[in-house]
Amino acid sequence: MFGTINQIFTSKNRDLLKRILFTLFALLIFKIGTSIIVPGVKVSTSGMSFLEIINAMSGGAFTRASIFALGVTPYITAQIIIQLLCADIVPYLAELSKQGGVGRRKLNQITRVVGICIGFLQGYLYSFAYIGQGTPMDYMLYSLILTAGTALLMWIADEITIKGVGNGMSLIIMAGIISVLPGMFSDLWKELITKGFLGIMMFTLFVLVFLAIVVGVIYVETAERRIPIQYANKSTSTLGKQSYVPFKLNSSGVMPVIFASALLSIPQILSAVIKKEGFTLFVQKYLSYTNGTGLIIYVILIFVFAYFYTFMQIKPKEMSDNLNKNGGYIPGIRPGNETIKYVKTVLTRITIVGASFLTLLSIIPILFDKFSKLTTQVTISGTGLLIVVGVALETYKQLESQLVSRTYTKGRRGRK
Repeated sequence: MFGTINQIFTSKNRDLLKRILFTLFALLIFKIGTSIIVPGVKVSTSGMSFLEIINAMSGGAFTRASIFALGVTPYITAQIIIQLLCADIVPYLAELSKQGGVGRRKLNQITRVVGICIGFLQGYLYSFAYIGQGTPMDYMLYSLILTAGTALLMWIADEITIKGVGNGMSLIIMAGIISVLPGMFSDLWKELITKGFLGIMMFTLFVLVFLAIVVGVIYVETAERRIPIQYANKSTSTLGKQSYVPFKLNSSGVMPVIFASALLSIPQILSAVIKKEGFTLFVQKYLSYTNGTGLIIYVILIFVFAYFYTFMQIKPKEMSDNLNKNGGYIPGIRPGNETIKYVKTVLTRITIVGASFLTLLSIIPILFDKFSKLTTQVTISGTGLLIVVGVALETYKQLESQLVSRTYTKGRRGRK
């Protein structure tokens, strides 16, 4: 790792250093934007704590009613919707997904338009909870500003992807989560230091638990189930390497948690808009994941979405067909239906473990808030750490691959 960092600062890789600096500058603009409150609208963020994940992904901009309050979540939602529609639900989109680079560019444009529309709809709904009693123009103004903020973030993310390092969308989400961590530790220290030695011990315990979660997330993110593959025209002994297909333990990432939280937040948003006492009490009693019934529903939704998203990303039938086309097979498993059944069984088993881990990460902050007497700003966000670790590992791998390819290219030129 340190060797990779040292290579970046060498004179041979100045262009790569410029890309990194550009990425940091773009993220700085994002951070400045999270501190700019929507002008001309008096907002109230009370009762908006049910969207912790969106708030974490936006760097705290959601509860501050910033111009970047929605972050890039509308684009992510649009991306998921388009992916679903590409699965032979809408023939036109399915055809575009099979057209290579040209089709992907068109799908990307469609996704952006859908993302902006979703951003406007979300902004309009949130405006009722934010503003409370306001005029129609207040709601419209707030919705337009939030939509514009999302559109600007989408453009910044694209610039990072093209001119910087890593995936722009992922890096913006990661930067938002990281930006709130120093304030969280600072608030915790200020609160516990008044308790003397006991407070210092509690702070140390909190830090150790936090680091343990980080280590656990890294372990799960790098864990994979490798299915060996043999090709009819190749020999394992002559090549010296065994080919395999890696399945991540948590193939769905943090998406199931985001889906489950978004679904449970809909009744709470509606209660803020409708303002009916009976409906609000029902939502708080049965559909809030701080209570028993809501928590059970939350866990069930995480498992359902984990299976759904995993099988949406990894399709056993397509994998079996691709192996057949390339003359490959799984040793001991017959091609065709047996291969499909075997892959489904493997995915089902590893998804149970991955979904259980996601559930644990999601429940930790809920239990921590319920049983600790600390301020609401101090929490152990396992899902946030999952996003940060996943993006950091992916960006590091990309940096490392770029350095390797540059070294290989320069080596070939030197031999010529």
